[in-house]
Amino acid sequence: MRSTPHKALATTALAVAALAAASVTATPAAAAPVPAPRAAACTPAQVVANGGFESGTSPWSQSQASIITSRAGQSAHGGSSFAWLNGVGSTHTDTLSQSVTIPSGCSSATLTFWLHIDTAETTTSTKYDKLTAKIGSTTLATYSNLDKNTGYVQKSFDVSAFAGQTVSVGFTGTEDSSLRTSFVVDDVALDTSGGTTPPGDSTRTPSAPSYTVNLSSNTAGTVWSGHESATFTNASSTALSEVYLRLWDNYHGTCSAMPITVTNVTGGTAGALSVGCTALKIDLPAPLTQGQSATIGFDLGITVPSGADRFGYDGAFSMLGNALPVLAVRDAAGWHLDPYTNNGESFYSLASDFKVTLDHPSTLLVPATGASVDTPGTSGRTITTATATKVRDFAWAAGPFSKISGTSAAGTPVNIYSVSGISSSDAQSMLSTATSAVDAHSARFGAYPYGELDAVIDNNYWFGGMEYPGFVLDLVSTTALTHEIAHQWWYGIVGDDEYNNPWLDEAFTDYATDLAQNKTGSGCWNSVSWASSAEKITNSMGYWDAHSSRYSTVVYGYGKCALHDLRRVLGDTAMAKVLKDYATSHWYGVSTTAEFKAAAQAATTTDLTSFWTQHRIDG
Repeated sequence: MRSTPHKALATTALAVAALAAASVTATPAAAAPVPAPRAAACTPAQVVANGGFESGTSPWSQSQASIITSRAGQSAHGGSSFAWLNGVGSTHTDTLSQSVTIPSGCSSATLTFWLHIDTAETTTSTKYDKLTAKIGSTTLATYSNLDKNTGYVQKSFDVSAFAGQTVSVGFTGTEDSSLRTSFVVDDVALDTSGGTTPPGDSTRTPSAPSYTVNLSSNTAGTVWSGHESATFTNASSTALSEVYLRLWDNYHGTCSAMPITVTNVTGGTAGALSVGCTALKIDLPAPLTQGQSATIGFDLGITVPSGADRFGYDGAFSMLGNALPVLAVRDAAGWHLDPYTNNGESFYSLASDFKVTLDHPSTLLVPATGASVDTPGTSGRTITTATATKVRDFAWAAGPFSKISGTSAAGTPVNIYSVSGISSSDAQSMLSTATSAVDAHSARFGAYPYGELDAVIDNNYWFGGMEYPGFVLDLVSTTALTHEIAHQWWYGIVGDDEYNNPWLDEAFTDYATDLAQNKTGSGCWNSVSWASSAEKITNSMGYWDAHSSRYSTVVYGYGKCALHDLRRVLGDTAMAKVLKDYATSHWYGVSTTAEFKAAAQAATTTDLTSFWTQHRIDG
C-alpha cells in the first residue's frame, strides 16, 4: 500500500527496486511468485493392515493377548476373527491400536469399522462402560452400554485432515466394577482416494489470533530479541493440522542470513522454511476441529538492515514494519503463501489482538501500533507497552525522533515523529494534515477505532509512504499522508487479500484521498489507455510484478477513476451510502471484489454488468 508514486522519486524508486531485486536474485529468498503448496499426487489405498484380524495380531498392539480372538461368545462380522474389548464385568481397561500412514494429496480419507455392543447393564440413562475411538490424539466418537445393538453397525469418519501424517488408529474400552459390556470391533479400514487435499470450506482461519510479544533492543534499536506467542481458533469445519507463520522481512536478507529468526517453537513442530524463507510451517500436535483453540510460542530475533525502508534503518532511526511473524490465512483457496512483493504488498491477515512489550534505551522514542504506555526500566531503559485490538499487523519505529502531538476536532490523538532534517514547520504541516484527514475519512466511512494515530516522517523513504494500523510512514506530503491515513479504513478496518486483490485497498484509498481533497475525478477515465487485453484493474500482484511500470497507473489511477465513474452512475448520495454501509458490514472483516460489486448493484436499478466490463473489474 505504497502511496501514489511521486514523480521526483520515480528514478530513485526504480533504482532501489532494481538493486533490491538484484541482491535477492542470488539467494534462496528471491523465489519467483509461487502458489500455495500443492499436495502430492494421491495413490488410492486402504492403509489399515489386517483390519479383519484374520492374519494373527500383527501389526496391532493390544493390551492383552486375548483381545484379537475367534473364541466363542461373540462372532465376527466377516471371516472368523474379531477384536473383543471388555466383557469382563469388573473394573477393566482394554486398548487396541495400529499406526498408519495416510498418503498426502488425497482428497478423501475415510475410517470405517463395524461395531457390535452387548451388555448386561439395565440402565437406560447411565453410561457405565465406554469405548472410545481415536485417530492420533483426536477422539472420533465414544460409545457406551446405552448403544447396545443386536448386530454389527458400521461407523464412518472423515479423516482427510490427517493426509500426509502417520497417526495411530486406536480403541480404548473401559468397564466399571460390575455388569459386563462387550465392545466387538471388526473389519477396520481406512480408505484414501481423490486427486488433491481439499482446501476446506470458505471460512477464513485460523481466526481471532491474539499475539503476546516481549522484546528487548540493543543500544541503537536495530537488534531485538525475545519471545512471541500466538493463540488462535480454528473457525473452519475442516480440521486444522498445521499453521504457517509469515516471516515477511526475510525478503530483506537471505536464507543463510535471515533478519527474522524463529527458534525453540512450542505448541507445535517447526517444519521447513519456504517461499524464500518467508513462510514457516508449524505442525500442530493434533488437528484442531472447528471451534478448538491452540497456542504456539517461539523465541524471536530481529535484525534491522540498513536502508530507509518499511523495514530498515535510516541513520539513527529504525523502522520495523512487518517484523513480527503473523499467522497466514487459509480459506477456500487453501493456504495463502504468496511471495513478498517490493512493488506493493503481499499481506493478507485477519483482525488480531496484540500486546507488545518493547524494552529499549530511554534515549529512543518508540512509536507503535496501538495505545502505548511507557514505564521506567533498568539502567537507563524504558519499557513501552503497546496494546492494539482488531488490527491486522503491528509495526513500530525506534530512534531519537522529534515529537509533536495534537488532537483532531473529533477527538483522535495524533502524534508526528520526525527524523532529523525535518523542519518544525513541515512537522506542523503534517500534524495539521493528519488531524484533518482522520476526521474526513471518519465522517465518510465510520469512526476511527484505533485510539491514537502515529506518523513517522522521513523524506528519505524511497517508496513514498506505508501504512500499518494506527501507524504510518510518510514523506512530507499532504496527499501522501492523506492517502496513508485512508488506508486505516481500506486495508486496516476493511481488510483484503493484498496480493491477489490490490485494487481493493489502493484504488479505494486513492478515491478516498480525492474526496478528502475535494477532487471529483471529472473526466479522468478519458485518459485511460490499456497496455494489453490482459491488463485489468483487478489483476494480482503476480501480474503487476511482471508489469511493474503499469502498477500505479492502473491500480491507483484507473482504479480511483472507475470509482469516480461509479459515483456518477449511482449518484453522490447513493455512492456515499454504499461505501459507508460496505465498510460497516465488513468492519474488521475481509472484502472481495464480488462482494463490493454486489453491494454496488444493490444500490441501483441500472444493470452494472457493462460498467464492470468497460472498467475491467473482474471477480
